[in-house]
Amino acid sequence: MNPALGQMILRIVLGVIFVAHGAAKMFGDGGPGAAAGFLGSLGVPVPILASWVVTLLEFVGGMFLIVGVFVLPAAILLAIHMLLGIILLHAQSGFFVIGPGAGGVEFNLLLIAGLLSMLLGGPGLAAVDNRSAPPAAAPPPAREPRPRPEPMPEPEPEPAPEASEPEAAFEPEPEPTPGASEPTPGAETATGEGIGGGPEEKRFGG
Repeated sequence: MNPALGQMILRIVLGVIFVAHGAAKMFGDGGPGAAAGFLGSLGVPVPILASWVVTLLEFVGGMFLIVGVFVLPAAILLAIHMLLGIILLHAQSGFFVIGPGAGGVEFNLLLIAGLLSMLLGGPGLAAVDNRSAPPAAAPPPAREPRPRPEPMPEPEPEPAPEASEPEAAFEPEPEPTPGASEPTPGAETATGEGIGGGPEEKRFGG
């Protein structure tokens, strides 16, 4: 798809059509004055002046379209000219240019649509207006995305204190049972060797 190329083709074709009609009025039999009588019959005031204005508008305006200069004002004036032609002349003849109701509005409507396309879509490629137009402003530079803040490192958990081994429970020494006497010296003599006789027996026996 190339819309600019399409606009250029449409602009040049429209220009050729208007130049051809303007040249026929300007260089035809009787020149612009020949059309003055016809315009006067339609009730146009000052028909000779109106005839020259229409002739120059079609011829010069068509040339502007072909070259691509002053496309905007030329398209506006030519569209108004075609609209006045519909109101004053072609609407009475119906829709079709040829066939039933010859000389209708369809050709003028087509030209108006093409001229509106010039107004809305521009002149397209190879137009002088494009060279004289100021350069389009450069688009603003793209904003660089802001870097996301790095997440704060989570604090490392403090190591749990090592469990100390439980100290051995202090066991109190058993207290001596009351009444229990400590072994008296010489008990071994009484129970040991002295029982069988000997010097200890004499000591206990008498």
